[in-house]
Amino acid sequence: MFGRRRKRSEDAVDHIDDVTSEESAGGEESVEDAAAESRVRLEPEPRPDGPWDLSEVREPGEGRVDLGGLFVPGVEGMELRVEVAGDAIVAATVVLRDSAVQLQAFAAPKREGIWHEVREEIAGGITQQGGVVDEVQGPLGWELRAQVPVALPDGTQGVQLVRFVGCDGPRWFLRGVISGQGAVQPQTAGLLEQIFKDTVVVRGDSPMAPRDPIVLKLPDDAQMVAEGLQQEESEGSRFAGGVDRLERGPSISEVR
Repeated sequence: MFGRRRKRSEDAVDHIDDVTSEESAGGEESVEDAAAESRVRLEPEPRPDGPWDLSEVREPGEGRVDLGGLFVPGVEGMELRVEVAGDAIVAATVVLRDSAVQLQAFAAPKREGIWHEVREEIAGGITQQGGVVDEVQGPLGWELRAQVPVALPDGTQGVQLVRFVGCDGPRWFLRGVISGQGAVQPQTAGLLEQIFKDTVVVRGDSPMAPRDPIVLKLPDDAQMVAEGLQQEESEGSRFAGGVDRLERGPSISEVR
């Protein structure tokens, strides 16, 4: 508890800093305001194991698929799907057997991390939908493990287990959404987690507003299978996965 210090003349009469209840409340507010400000201005944490900025990798295209804004690690037998919002490709999903990880990069302030704020937004959106969210320290740092309400094919309501992971980089933020068996049994998601960590983000030098998606492109030598599936649109944070109107685009199968 912190109070306001009196002037020296008052201290001469009262050697004790007498704090009234009103002053105490003001002290509490100032502490809370300072804590809130410190949360907003958190700097990105070190990334000794990735994900990587383009400036940190000598050969980003070695063993990775060039999607313009992202270099995504290639794993034998994986399927790579790109997803669009309007005419822009904004996300890539790596499907590996019975698990998947969606990768999406956003512009961010130069000296400020946003993953702490994004977690709050995602959690708030899911709980408003009637879902359940736990914030835990996982292999990739702080993450959200959520039970998201979904409509089943027979019309009944069910839940889908999803993991939201994220990383702040220099002027960018990379979000990953792990689904399938990698979310049901997180201990089996080691390869998907490694794909997330080994991804290279290409922010570019063009001015971008914070939280704008970093646009991707199709690989030049892609062998594609078109799909017209579209995710449902709902209200909430753009980072919540599925709240943007993302249309699943071409798939690139059997990346080796």
